[in-house]
Amino acid sequence: MKKLFVGNLDANATQDSVKALFSEFGVVRSIELVMDIFSGKCKGFGFIEMEGHEARAAISGLNGKSFGEKNLVVKFEQLKKKGKGRRY
Repeated sequence: MKKLFVGNLDANATQDSVKALFSEFGVVRSIELVMDIFSGKCKGFGFIEMEGHEARAAISGLNGKSFGEKNLVVKFEQLKKKGKGRRY
């Protein structure tokens, strides 16, 4: 199972519309769009889980493609490295 980052989504994007887009490349196991608490609209990014080969196909098929008025950014999720922080 691979987790994808999806960025540059339109504010009117919904889980159903994004799932339908990614379903062309395989089974979407989970989807989580980051929503604004006040307006209820998409903040422009989210995360999708798919099988490895399906995730790679979705990246090659959707990265840079137009969805709504914007071009999507689709890539594997990259976890931030934990730093040592400040030392006092």
